Amino acid sequence: MKETMEDRVIRTDYSEIMQKNYIDYAMSVIVARALPDVRDGLKPVQRRVLYDMHELGTKYDKPYRKSARIVGDTMGKYHPHGDSSIYESLVVMAQEFKKGQVLVDGHGNFGSIEGDGAAAMRYTEARLMKITQEVYLGDLDKDVVDFQPNFDETEKEPEVLPVRIPNILVNGSEGIAVGMATSIPPHNLAAVVDTVKAFIRNKDLSNAELLKILEGPDFPTGGLIVNKDELPEIYEKGVGKLRLRGRVKVEDLKGGKQQIVVTEIPYTMIGAGIGKFMSDTAALVENRTTNDIADISNQSSKEGIRIVIELKKGADAEKIINLLYKKTKLEDTFGVNMLVVSQGRPETLSLRGILEAFVDFRFELANRKYRNLLAKDMEKKEVEEGLIKAVDVIDLIIEILRGSKSASQAKECLTLGKTEGIRFKTEKSRKLAAKLRFTERQAEAILNMRLVKLIGLEIEALLAQHEETLARIAWYEKLLGDYGVMATEIMRELDEVKDEYGRPRRTTIENAAQVVLEEKTVQEEEVVFAMDRFGYAKMLDVSTYEKNRETAESENKYVFKIMNTDKVCIFTDTGKLHTVKALDIPQKRLRDKGTPLDNLSNFRAKDEEIVWICPLAYVRSHRIFFATKQGFVKVVDGAEFVSTVRTVAATKLSEGDAVLFVGGSDEAEYVAMLSENGCCIRFSLNEVPLQKRAAVGVRGMKLEEDAVKSAYLLASSREFVVEFRGKNLSLNRLKLSKRGGKGVKSR
Repeated sequence: MKETMEDRVIRTDYSEIMQKNYIDYAMSVIVARALPDVRDGLKPVQRRVLYDMHELGTKYDKPYRKSARIVGDTMGKYHPHGDSSIYESLVVMAQEFKKGQVLVDGHGNFGSIEGDGAAAMRYTEARLMKITQEVYLGDLDKDVVDFQPNFDETEKEPEVLPVRIPNILVNGSEGIAVGMATSIPPHNLAAVVDTVKAFIRNKDLSNAELLKILEGPDFPTGGLIVNKDELPEIYEKGVGKLRLRGRVKVEDLKGGKQQIVVTEIPYTMIGAGIGKFMSDTAALVENRTTNDIADISNQSSKEGIRIVIELKKGADAEKIINLLYKKTKLEDTFGVNMLVVSQGRPETLSLRGILEAFVDFRFELANRKYRNLLAKDMEKKEVEEGLIKAVDVIDLIIEILRGSKSASQAKECLTLGKTEGIRFKTEKSRKLAAKLRFTERQAEAILNMRLVKLIGLEIEALLAQHEETLARIAWYEKLLGDYGVMATEIMRELDEVKDEYGRPRRTTIENAAQVVLEEKTVQEEEVVFAMDRFGYAKMLDVSTYEKNRETAESENKYVFKIMNTDKVCIFTDTGKLHTVKALDIPQKRLRDKGTPLDNLSNFRAKDEEIVWICPLAYVRSHRIFFATKQGFVKVVDGAEFVSTVRTVAATKLSEGDAVLFVGGSDEAEYVAMLSENGCCIRFSLNEVPLQKRAAVGVRGMKLEEDAVKSAYLLASSREFVVEFRGKNLSLNRLKLSKRGGKGVKSR
């Protein structure tokens, strides 16, 4: 029966296919790109870069190679994901301010702690560090790890590097996968080695007991960790938050002045964070949070971080330091999430879990290494025994070689005792040859042996070499047969790494209370907010305003009285409400230029326009009316706009719509709307429902290829006259209609 197209169609739910494919994609990103392997602590791109450098021969005692060559070779052979990600990985492994243990020796501009990027890969050079070559790649030639085909199956690459230390702890790791992220802090190499040794001696040690040896993270930037008591829980669960602080000292200056010097920064401040700390500190003065800072300068150099904050005479340095901890990134948090790839799947591990996985891996490497070395020495022993035996009957062997017609005939005689076809000088020699039983490997060695090996000294050297081989075999068998002996050998190797590459701890771990600032008690008083048509705002003294009321109101677009403890509300055409504390707006003289609202709030003049500005106290106590260009209106209870957030959505807008009018509606009775095409409508405010902030509103005016030009709130007690299409129009005299109508054409 012939198969039809209908028979070949597989019917399935589209959502199932999407779900399966997305899971496959997510796992590929998680395992093959974003997360480190718990065994060697490396992401695939890092592992491939180091292996490629090893293959290229860029050893620590060899000349540097161009970074572009390393990146290109890695991309072409092992990591086809773009050169920028490969170079970025190479750069990070060479930056001593990011890694607990630098793995790549960079030559050239590899960036700075202040956020300067590395030079292009065509300008920089690199080679392996000594520790990388010896501790990370040293046993690759001993067949201790499995190799797998590369992406196009033309090369082989290691599944994991035979690292002798838990790199996942020494260097930490950061990465974002699909739906998950890893963030593991770096630790002190010497402390990590001591912790691993303690775990090998006693695998029943708890996380808390192991942490006493490890102490905690050790960041390359130094600084302080000030929540020591929370570390046991973090290392037990594998997740948590570290509270980091920069290290500061106070220096005395001439004239009784002092200066605060930041000598070490939190790890999270690396890069743009230093510049932000400088600007945030300057903002404390601009916003009048403190008047005790005279100057701030960054005097950092190759010798280290030095950010100097000069204080005014009589300033309380300790108080300013607490202010910096509270208001800037001088105190910050580092989120810990010890998520790794373990046995092929992502898993969040505790400190004990990481050590257990690494120690199992380390014993596996050692067993495989010494099994391979034992096998090689067993072969060597076999050959040496054959050569020693051959020396004792060398005359007979020479007679066999001279009497044989071919090498294969001689080999058969040596291995099987076959004498047929071989000419011997005596029958005794033939009988002795028939008793020979060398192995295949021994026979090959005898046939390839040079006559110079028969010199007496050479024979003595062969015997000594054989003794060494036997001693090594006995040592390897002892290692492989006794767990305790193997553990001792692994710990000896760890001590060698610690002795050569260990360094003192940089980060201090202690407990410190949360900084509590005693906010200055503000004397509540009335001030005057003034903003000109260019968006420059300032606060005026009430007495100054009263004396110059006409000038102040003629030169400014918005002028109103406000309590200095209140906030200023800024409603914009994009439907946002920005707030700024009255205390954050500089108080100036009438003729002084104000400060742009862009600098005081989240308002951005290039992206939005101001519709209305008023005190928060007014908004809170009134109902607020909204009208938009597409003719929608609504009333919102002002209490909904009270928030601790500086920017909130004041209303919801349809696509292409914009807020046209905002105002307090408590004293109004009617709404008037005028359109671009000359239509006018007046309806009762009672027809506009009270809605939530998130509502779009209801139709106030029906528009057909038209838009609302302006909207007004009216009261019957006062006539409202506006200029519309070249004429004065009294809005109170417009015909009263129902909400949602087209209105009437203006004459």
